[in-house]
Amino acid sequence: MTGNEGKFPRRFGDKFICRAFLFPTLVVLLFLILYPFVMLIYNSFFRYSILRPAVPAKFIGIQNYTFFLTDEYTWQRFIFTGKFVIIAVVIQFLLGTTVAYLFQKKFKGRDILFTLILMPMMLCPIIVGLFWRYLFNSEWGLVNYLISMVSSVNIDWLGNPNFSFWATIIADTWMWTPFTILLATAAFSGIPKSLYEAAAVDGASAPFRFFNITLPLSAPILVIAVLLRLIDSMKQFDLFYALTGGGPGDATQTISYTIYKTAFQYFYTGESSALAVTLLVIIIGLSSIFVKYLTALSEKQKA
Repeated sequence: MTGNEGKFPRRFGDKFICRAFLFPTLVVLLFLILYPFVMLIYNSFFRYSILRPAVPAKFIGIQNYTFFLTDEYTWQRFIFTGKFVIIAVVIQFLLGTTVAYLFQKKFKGRDILFTLILMPMMLCPIIVGLFWRYLFNSEWGLVNYLISMVSSVNIDWLGNPNFSFWATIIADTWMWTPFTILLATAAFSGIPKSLYEAAAVDGASAPFRFFNITLPLSAPILVIAVLLRLIDSMKQFDLFYALTGGGPGDATQTISYTIYKTAFQYFYTGESSALAVTLLVIIIGLSSIFVKYLTALSEKQKA
């Protein structure tokens, strides 16, 4: 009986076994991610409709891009999306960091309350949209009922373009502020207590400790929280689909909603692909800016 019995041949070592198991997974991932991405870019340079498969695709270069970039309606959708993203992310950041800072103090029922606050982010956006659609109903919705207790004003939340915008902000803030609270709480909890104790001995006030200790030391995680919310808000679709349906009219149509309508209602495959690529480029550009800032921030803290 030789000493090599019961052992794998050298060509079947640990590295080979690992690669053998990983290879099928990588192939599937590449197919599910790379292939749709390549086809998206490919279709954006053609005039093609999936509704008419018998009609061959016609190469038109960058005409799909120039059409959207010179179309006033598309620019209105970009402006609306940018307005929504900025207002929603700022409100969620301010509320999230404030609540997370308050939760640093221990009090009775803190863990139960924290769990309840996090529950909205665990729900499906479609469910959240439908839930708030009932709450904002102008005839029998709970929101107008509460308003009627202090005022006789009856607000048409989903029928008035101005109020429908704020309805989407409220619903999105209710759902995703807990995400910021969660990350901010993790960031604040990682700050050494000794820094606060030393600052308190020196007579530093609570605002001073917050702006000079808490925020600077937790900045990297807070920047990540803002970046993730920024990306998610830029491609927001399902909440708008369930809450307002893009209405009234087209008042609450985001870029993602416009892509959906162009691709699956009008079946303009080439135009929708070009718009999707444009949105992807914008998101990558904004992400790159945040990543550079985050890298500079991390280097500054190390120094």
